[in-house]
Amino acid sequence: MSGFTRHRRSGHLIATFSGFEADLLRSLASQLVELLRNEAAVPHEHADPLEAMLSFDGPTTEPEDPVLARLFPTAYGEDDEAASEFRRFTEGALRDGKAAGAAFVIDSLEEAGLPAELGEERLVIDVELDEPGALTWLKSFTDLRLALATRLEVVEGDEAYWDALPDDDPRAQAHDIYEWIGALQETLVDALG
Repeated sequence: MSGFTRHRRSGHLIATFSGFEADLLRSLASQLVELLRNEAAVPHEHADPLEAMLSFDGPTTEPEDPVLARLFPTAYGEDDEAASEFRRFTEGALRDGKAAGAAFVIDSLEEAGLPAELGEERLVIDVELDEPGALTWLKSFTDLRLALATRLEVVEGDEAYWDALPDDDPRAQAHDIYEWIGALQETLVDALG
């Protein structure tokens, strides 16, 4: 992984990924889209298009899935009614935005040449992003890291725990992915700066 750098002439941000790395990012982004499209938060179908545009019939309770609860925290911890109303008016659009961002990551990888099925050949993918695209990737990296950290129960100062796990432990491997996305995110922030 080389990370992101800014191209001097075009000003675009470029990263080179192995086929494996690109496929891993696509898989993680796909899983995030699937999680965000949970049935409980999908808006109801409306016969009247105006009603659909003005409808605020989103979820009113905190998601049961811990990752979704982390991605969409309760806005008013002391006021259940205000928290419920806030969630009803905002969560659907927030989910749509996060899902669209993850889908953009997938599309960017595939437009850069990542095939639907990764073969045995040694594939290298160069992803080139303009600034708005780079910001979308940056937000998706944040969502992916929050999701992984929540599933792994990562807490501040627990590096010794992760370092002590054997390399073949699936939790250690998932934590390595979490760290890798963090490193990618850091190179993207630096390239944007």
